[in-house]
Amino acid sequence: MAKMPTVKDVAEYAGVSVGTVSRVLSGEAAVKPMLRERVNDAISALGYRPNVTARALRTSRTDVIGLVVPDITNPFFAQLAASIERAALECGHSLMLASSHNDSEAEQSHVSAFLDRSVRGIIVVASSDGSGLDLPASVPVISLDRRFGIFPLVSTNHAQAATLIADHLYGLGHRRIAYIAGPTDTEAGRIRKEAFVSRMDGFGKTGEPVELEIAHGRFDYESGERIARELLSRPPQSRPTAIAAASDQQAIGALRAARDLKIDVPRKLSVTGFDDISLANLVVPRLTTIRQPADMLARRAVSLLLEEPPGKGDEMVDGSLIVRGSSGPCPQPGAPARKPESILGKPDA
Repeated sequence: MAKMPTVKDVAEYAGVSVGTVSRVLSGEAAVKPMLRERVNDAISALGYRPNVTARALRTSRTDVIGLVVPDITNPFFAQLAASIERAALECGHSLMLASSHNDSEAEQSHVSAFLDRSVRGIIVVASSDGSGLDLPASVPVISLDRRFGIFPLVSTNHAQAATLIADHLYGLGHRRIAYIAGPTDTEAGRIRKEAFVSRMDGFGKTGEPVELEIAHGRFDYESGERIARELLSRPPQSRPTAIAAASDQQAIGALRAARDLKIDVPRKLSVTGFDDISLANLVVPRLTTIRQPADMLARRAVSLLLEEPPGKGDEMVDGSLIVRGSSGPCPQPGAPARKPESILGKPDA
């Protein structure tokens, strides 16, 4: 039977000390990128597998990061989880993933299970503001996108990003606007709505007033379609000319409702989202939205988690406006109609 490679073998292959290999395996941020790459190349070439159980007995923790998301079927959280896994692997850690299904009790159960498995740290995208546990100080915890208890938060600057959407729609001439908000029990949902409303109120004080209508739903396709169908079933003179949604899923649901009601997007209705999930660039018309920098958020969350000592302060990253075909100038009375396209199909030319 072939002898399993050891840490010493990895060190000799990479031309570094055993201590350097150990620091790479433990995820220490102080290791120079060039040395980290040499060690990781040696690990791959030799097929070295760390003895996780033995290390856990020595250090009381494994090289595993726990991640809890509210809904793994949400494309944004799936993209975020993939980014976190890549960032963790670059630091010599693996990822253990759990979905709370937007249930705070399930969320707490997953966190407790991670603690029982001696994880290196835990990243939580909270199900609601009320979630959180009295966790041991020895296990670092980072909130991501949505705040978990009192733990530091890495997030897109939701207020800044929502303002970009408000500016975009107002600049296109829209004055009858509907906003589909997210759940009120999430900080992200509240901040996005409050910033959007505040911006529109400001426009009304300095320029033309905006007739703004707010509806609340979940961050899912069904909410967007249901709410948009109610809004768009009114006579043309009383329905909104633009719908701003707090998530891309809601916005794509709104596109479906518009298509079913034969309302042309963007000639008769503009629709915007938030997140820039992969599907946003596949629907027709392609969705105007806010891009959350998932890779950057993931790297910062992992980095703060593995710092010695772990990071304690919040970090906000600006979102960016991605303008595509679902938003356009406010329709003028008497403008000719056009047959709506399917929301899935070939991209616009």
